[in-house]
Amino acid sequence: MQSEQINYTEDNIRTLEGVTHIRMRPGMYIGRLGDGRNQDDGIYVLLKEIVDNAIDEFAMGFGKQIQIDISEDGHVAVRDFGRGIPLGSVVKAMSVLNTGGKFDDKAFKKSVGLNGVGSKAVNALSEEFYVCSHRDGTCHWALFRKGELVEEKEEATREKNGTLIKFFPDKEMFGQYSFNMDYVESMVKNYTYLKKGLTIVLNGSAYKSENGLLDLVTENLSEAPLYPPIHLEGEDIEIVLSHGNAYGENIHSFVNGQNTRDGGTHLAAYREAIAKTLKEFFKKNYAPEDCRQGIVGAISIQIQEPKFESQTKIKLGSTYLWEKNGDTGPTIRSYVNDFVAKALDDYLRIHKEIVPIIEEKIKTNQQEREEIAGIQKKTREKNKRANVYNKKLRDCRYHYNDKVTEKTAQQIKDSIYNSSIFITEGDSASGTITKARNAACQAVFSLRGKPINCYKESRKKVAENEELNLLIAALGVEDDLENLRYNQIIIATDADDDGMHIRMLVLTFFMKYYPDLIRRGHVHILQTPLFRVRNKKANRYCYDQVEKEKAIAELKTGVEITRFKGLGEISSEEFADFIGADMRLDEVKLADEESIADIMSFYMGDNTVERQNFIRANLRSEEELEDIDI
Repeated sequence: MQSEQINYTEDNIRTLEGVTHIRMRPGMYIGRLGDGRNQDDGIYVLLKEIVDNAIDEFAMGFGKQIQIDISEDGHVAVRDFGRGIPLGSVVKAMSVLNTGGKFDDKAFKKSVGLNGVGSKAVNALSEEFYVCSHRDGTCHWALFRKGELVEEKEEATREKNGTLIKFFPDKEMFGQYSFNMDYVESMVKNYTYLKKGLTIVLNGSAYKSENGLLDLVTENLSEAPLYPPIHLEGEDIEIVLSHGNAYGENIHSFVNGQNTRDGGTHLAAYREAIAKTLKEFFKKNYAPEDCRQGIVGAISIQIQEPKFESQTKIKLGSTYLWEKNGDTGPTIRSYVNDFVAKALDDYLRIHKEIVPIIEEKIKTNQQEREEIAGIQKKTREKNKRANVYNKKLRDCRYHYNDKVTEKTAQQIKDSIYNSSIFITEGDSASGTITKARNAACQAVFSLRGKPINCYKESRKKVAENEELNLLIAALGVEDDLENLRYNQIIIATDADDDGMHIRMLVLTFFMKYYPDLIRRGHVHILQTPLFRVRNKKANRYCYDQVEKEKAIAELKTGVEITRFKGLGEISSEEFADFIGADMRLDEVKLADEESIADIMSFYMGDNTVERQNFIRANLRSEEELEDIDI
């Protein structure tokens, strides 16, 4: 059968501009869409873009307060008290791409927002968008719907100078979204830590920091540090440093007030500088990882026109402090190294009481690392001889640590950003997911039975565990998180007792030895439907009792209900819908940096009576769950 011939002419060439391009390709502007359950979802990017502009006003010395109000139905209002948008440019500044004041580095020297993009994307992706600029007794307001101007007017005002923006994210784009106020509050706190003297009022509650990054680190410490945090400030740079007994590196990083959760060039420079300076101070060739293990700290830098690796701005890509007309300033690496080398060395020479504490911590790290390294080497050799690795991992084509350039195709960038690994239990579930997955960006790692309880076992015992070693290798985190191969680590277990237990064991492993994976938002729980409701005309997949009852009411007659108890019960054809564009994930997160040790002690320790009482108080039978939202 001959396929229909398609003529390729000038009529096939389309130019998408402005609002149309943003709405058709939102990922190019805000990353993912999402419904608010993940901190990288687009509604938070929209909020950040508007708040970033207000922050930039404060950074330039205009306005000391920002007001943010978010209603339960998703309406957002942001009011700053800066200079206000020039009245004649209000509409253009909010609707025409590549238009904005930040192209002029005299007006905005070290801004967060991207030049001429952010607010336009918010406008285009909002069901309704209102902007009002107040300047010297006159205001100019404009109302847009889905990026299209509806009305504008200029009139007298008695309001203080500044800008008010109200927007309502478009449910056609984001679905039935809702703002997680924990995420929003965390974002607001970070802004105030980075901008001393700034007050942000969120839904009536005021947030302000007097000590900057030092407040961030001390307020978020879950256990007492080994020594009081070191706080060092210089021109366009601020760092905090201490050590604790927990595993991993708990380092917050910021650029121009933007929380770069995945780090970038400035965080890499900070990590390198700390290790190098400590080695030189002690005049011993300590391994960098021994100097950094257990570190708690933060770094903030100010640079001109920062380049981020995506519109979500969670990873800095800039090499230099500034670039202009072919000239460049110092590299970020050299700038951070030079500052830390002098400032930290001076601090240690003055505060001699903490010097032996730091060196003892490094020596302890070194001893443990050398013991573990020997065990892991033997385990890897054993696994290699048995060819175990290939049996455990069904890998994907693109990975989170793949290099991205300006020439990289957008589709490949999307696959890299969406790279995921499903951690499953048993061959049945892994087989289903493997058949249903997108091989370009979704990998599958199959557990054999239950992993060991890492809370109760020594680090040495964990290092001897075959499966956990293979999982570490698959994730690419043997040395540090900089080579993480997947953006999303997804625990996919059955919704039964065994599945929940395996989930807790895997989470315990991450919480104890790789807590930064959780802090950076990489670890998730896969939601799978509990019920299938269908008749001869339609299928409905339901994730809780409420959805089930709604589906029954919609289908009305001839309804058949299936309860799924294991992933293996769902066909690969069905499963493809559950791990596709509408995949439901619950991000694993720590609220207010609660104590990891306390969490693991309660759920995985030997506090039998306390835990039994908790279970008795919260246990529900299936019959009881039929009457509540499960």
